[in-house]
Amino acid sequence: MDRLLPPVVGHRGAAADAPENTLASLRLAAEQGVKMVEFDAKLTGDGVAILMHDDRLERTTTGQGPVAAAPWAEIRQLDAGAWFGPAWRGIGVPSLEETLALLVELDLNANIEIKPCPGRAVETAEAIVKAVGGHWPRNRPGLVLSSFARESLATARDAAPAVPRGLLLWKKPADWSAAAVALDCCAVHCAAQYLTPEWAAEIKRLGYDLAVYTVNDPVFAWQLRDWGVDSIITDSPGAMGTALHGW
Repeated sequence: MDRLLPPVVGHRGAAADAPENTLASLRLAAEQGVKMVEFDAKLTGDGVAILMHDDRLERTTTGQGPVAAAPWAEIRQLDAGAWFGPAWRGIGVPSLEETLALLVELDLNANIEIKPCPGRAVETAEAIVKAVGGHWPRNRPGLVLSSFARESLATARDAAPAVPRGLLLWKKPADWSAAAVALDCCAVHCAAQYLTPEWAAEIKRLGYDLAVYTVNDPVFAWQLRDWGVDSIITDSPGAMGTALHGW
């Protein structure tokens, strides 16, 4: 049976080589041969789902202030590439809808991280599920919704039960297994610095796909494979894919 997650997933596209969470980064990941990309989705002030990691605009755009306070008409005018390098100047923040259209065009699968701004867990998940329902071909596999926000995953579970879910974790919470069951998750996504061989074995024994983020060292990636890890989320999907050939 095919696994939910491929051996290599491009983190925010190909974040080592292009500005994260942009269409250019997703295209580059596809050119590097990756089959799935991970990216973050949250809402603008007026409820449009966009690709953005931070709750504020400063780090990755020419804007300022909270994402949740800015309308889409303003955010779409910002430069989301210049911070990464002059060659990327002029690249914009993509909406989730146009991102899904590009993924279908590129035949690229996706792990969409639901990344709500504070207090917006439910509405962010609802908007993302709505965008997926309208712009991801019906019955097309290859889509996973993941989140640290359990309220978001519960909303996605109820609104789109057929779309697989992944529980994102940082340190190991005592109730992680109960949460994964309650949220009907298929996968668990763990931080590389906190995963242990024992925890990995527990996750696999309970039947979950196991992804680890963010891993850029191929030697460590092979070690994780020995622990039973199914998928490496990496900033350099091309290089990692070459290094892990035969996984």
